[in-house]
Amino acid sequence: MPLKTRIMKFINSQLIVAVIAAIFTVGSANAQEIIKDSVKTVKPTKSSKKVKVDGIIATVGDYIVLDSDIDKSFLELSSQGQSIKDITRCQMLGKLLEEKLYAHQAIQDSIVIKDEEVKEKMSEQIGYMVEQLGSMEKVIEYFKKDTEEDFRSELFDIIKTNKLTSEMRKKIIDAVEITPEETRNFFKSIPQDELPLFGAEMEVAQIVITPKISQDEKQRVINRLKEIKAEVLAGSSFKTRAVIYSDDRGSASNGGFYKINRKTQFVKEFKDVAFSLGEGEISEPFETEYGYHIIMVEKIKGQEVELRHILMMPKVSDQALKEAKEKIISIKNKIESGEITFAEAAKTMSDEKETRANGGTLINPKTQDTHFELTKMDPSLYSEVSNLKDNAITPPILDDDPRTGKKYKIITVTNRINEHTADYAKDYIKIKDLALKEKQIKAIGKWSEEKIKETYVKINGEYEDCLFINNWQKK
Repeated sequence: MPLKTRIMKFINSQLIVAVIAAIFTVGSANAQEIIKDSVKTVKPTKSSKKVKVDGIIATVGDYIVLDSDIDKSFLELSSQGQSIKDITRCQMLGKLLEEKLYAHQAIQDSIVIKDEEVKEKMSEQIGYMVEQLGSMEKVIEYFKKDTEEDFRSELFDIIKTNKLTSEMRKKIIDAVEITPEETRNFFKSIPQDELPLFGAEMEVAQIVITPKISQDEKQRVINRLKEIKAEVLAGSSFKTRAVIYSDDRGSASNGGFYKINRKTQFVKEFKDVAFSLGEGEISEPFETEYGYHIIMVEKIKGQEVELRHILMMPKVSDQALKEAKEKIISIKNKIESGEITFAEAAKTMSDEKETRANGGTLINPKTQDTHFELTKMDPSLYSEVSNLKDNAITPPILDDDPRTGKKYKIITVTNRINEHTADYAKDYIKIKDLALKEKQIKAIGKWSEEKIKETYVKINGEYEDCLFINNWQKK
């Protein structure tokens, strides 16, 4: 099969999976029910062939698919502005069957999704829905539910099934690894006229100067956190104060809640404090690169800690901003005069430790290499560098990072790579990624084939005549 066809089939398959997952994640009215033991299996007779029984069009293990699931999936796609003209009902059913197979097998493999995780996700989604539609009553009306309890119950099942599906698929894909030899063989197997074309790219470096915070401002923040701690110890709600005062935009709306373990990607100082506290304890104010925090531990469950925290970021004074701008202008002038190179200045003067050691070179978060494809570059970064000439440096840019606050930066383009046909040496990381994706496709295909054989699958009515990619009918 040609490379383009192979990869595009994979991408299209992933797109449909992602879209369907998005439908279920947002909480559409799809019925995703687990068959209870008390439900009797209806075996279709010759006379009942092609007739839908109670709307059930398919069964996969302990899960069912209703005819209305397909209708509502198409409806949701249309409402999101997605084109549905090239997706047939049989294709949509095929993807729903795949999702049910993943969820069913996740249970067989004892993959556990904790109710607390589901409830946390459900709370986030309901909050988003209420924000979009205006009220809980409108949400219930939109999804055609009789009561809030009915809506929450169905959404809970949808999210749990979705998480089971995601974890099962992740388990399959995470087990797949690719060797350099396999990558080389994959590249050699591609005909010369089918080699992928990679778009224009660039490598970018930056120098960052962070305004200095005065000791008085730091002490003001520490004192305020101590006051909040005292208020909570006197009976006030930590959760409410996190909503009102925390500068952590990722958790403030949720009352500062996080659930972490030793492997969670939090800064060391935060985890050290979190794991030193007992249940109900509140820490003293402590500092991380993001500002000052206090933590209250709610529950300790084995290796996991459920906590709430409040982050306060010291405010930058106008004078500190002015001094930071003057410093970065001075650095820019030294580079442009030839007194120092951009890379040397980044290593010795930049306040950004993530890029400092590498001469200021940015890492693409999507690919983990240093190349940024112009058509896929973050719009804000693109606007800053798209018109830069070779060896030019941007004027000082004031960056207001919601995580770390205000800072000044200058940026330069260190390398430009024109659109080109794939080259094994130059594009090894991209080729390795393509080879890995193809190997993952094969692993998923093999897994599906094996699990379909050993799982009860029944397709009813008109859908018996569908031509699926997978052998759901076991013919």
